[in-house]
Amino acid sequence: MALAGRLRSTCSLFKGVLRTEPFLAQRLDPQYSRNYATAAESKEQKVKVPLTLFGGSGNYASALFIAASKANMLDKVESEILNIVEASKKSPMFSQFIRDLSVPKDTRVKAVQDIFSEAGFSDVTKNFLSVLAENGRLKYIESIAKKYMDLTMAQRGEVKVTVTTVIPLPAQEEKELKETLQDVIGQGKIVKLEQKIDPSILGGLVVEFGQKVFDMSIKTRARQMEKFLRDPVNFESIK
Repeated sequence: MALAGRLRSTCSLFKGVLRTEPFLAQRLDPQYSRNYATAAESKEQKVKVPLTLFGGSGNYASALFIAASKANMLDKVESEILNIVEASKKSPMFSQFIRDLSVPKDTRVKAVQDIFSEAGFSDVTKNFLSVLAENGRLKYIESIAKKYMDLTMAQRGEVKVTVTTVIPLPAQEEKELKETLQDVIGQGKIVKLEQKIDPSILGGLVVEFGQKVFDMSIKTRARQMEKFLRDPVNFESIK
């Protein structure tokens, strides 16, 4: 069952938790909750993170990857994190909760533990969410989820390629493009093609993967042509 559906069935529990005493007796171990990445630091040498990520979201995602890898639950944790992102988009109550720092952190932690225990989430994900709640970082869950997916895809040898067009590519063209990209990226990697529709590019396509961007859109070509036509001509050089 999707998390959004589970949340509907646990709304009464959720509301009840938010009405509890603002300071709950049970708290996370301070040494553990100070930073999830710090807690996993001692394990980092035993688990190889496939990508080096930067920033707060990158650090949290890397720590989650290490913990999930240790528990042999990379795919399950990925599914749970994506369900949370989906729920935050579908449930106004949940979306407000993860962004509202006025809720005492002990209450946030208790709410997270209760809600996601009821939803049947793994201990890895529940503990991670508790740390985010403790540190007031639940609002970054979507960014963290994206970084975590970058890691799991890299672990599986997958390369995400985003292709932007004006209209969806026909099946045959998509197949041919995927084969071409596979040749460019090389064997041993799996191309995961994601189509994006953007009428503003006017035509053509834009291909993005890794740090590379191949902009073959009509919009960009028109700008280049306009710049060419506007640049002054040096007639001295034409002889």
